[in-house]
Amino acid sequence: MSNEQDPATAKRGPEPPAPAPVTKHGPARIISMVNQKGGVGKTTSTVSLGAALAGYGRRVLLVDFDPQGALSVALGYNPNEMELTVYNLLTDPQCHIGDVLVATDVPGMDLLPSNIDLSAAEIQLVSEVGREYALQRSLEAVVGDYDVVLIDCQPSLGLLTLNALTASTDVIIPMETEYFALRGVALLKDTIDKVMARLNPTLRILGVLATMYDPRTLHSREVLETVQKAFGDQVFTTVISRTVKFPDAAVAGEPITTFASSSAGAEAYRRLAREVLAR
Repeated sequence: MSNEQDPATAKRGPEPPAPAPVTKHGPARIISMVNQKGGVGKTTSTVSLGAALAGYGRRVLLVDFDPQGALSVALGYNPNEMELTVYNLLTDPQCHIGDVLVATDVPGMDLLPSNIDLSAAEIQLVSEVGREYALQRSLEAVVGDYDVVLIDCQPSLGLLTLNALTASTDVIIPMETEYFALRGVALLKDTIDKVMARLNPTLRILGVLATMYDPRTLHSREVLETVQKAFGDQVFTTVISRTVKFPDAAVAGEPITTFASSSAGAEAYRRLAREVLAR
């Protein structure tokens, strides 16, 4: 297949620059990975992008904000064995973020883990004053310690996702290159616009990330072209292709950047990290 036929390479443009080293850390950009559709690569993108950013010398905090705890599992933790999680941070005024933070095997990258308890936080927060700001308040103490905070959101547009968007400076929308995924992005963009109007006026969409791309199928190529036309420069030029390495890395409890560091998937996320730092 020629480059002209493949929109993933036809609009790729110049390589994003190598990021300059940092001499001091913070304050962090807080980036939510959001899509109300499940199975679009949010967790894979969160852990892989986080590890790639850490590889470029950034201090990174990953926030598992999904009651399923997939991000915690992807980093080798058993969510059901965690005594303290994001749930405690949101609901217990005596719980400090330092009590919940755990290290990962990736140098420079930490995790706020989650488990099924988090599903109860949505109910408990409903009656709270300033309920949309609970996560923002929890993160305030450590924003100065990190360069990037990545929040892996659950596949819904409920109160937890609103908390993530309210706390964030930026949003990345991972989107499977599949027709039905297109329909959900319009609804998500509407929600982001409302959050910007009512809760967080400085929030911006950092980019739409095409995931699970298969250049061999006409459907995948057509959807990517449609996304590029609809969102223009908001679409990252980096495209994440399907590969068996991603589920294998998740089973191993490692980011793809360490599990298969020379693979095309690992290189794609390193390229995405350079794009994110350049925006």
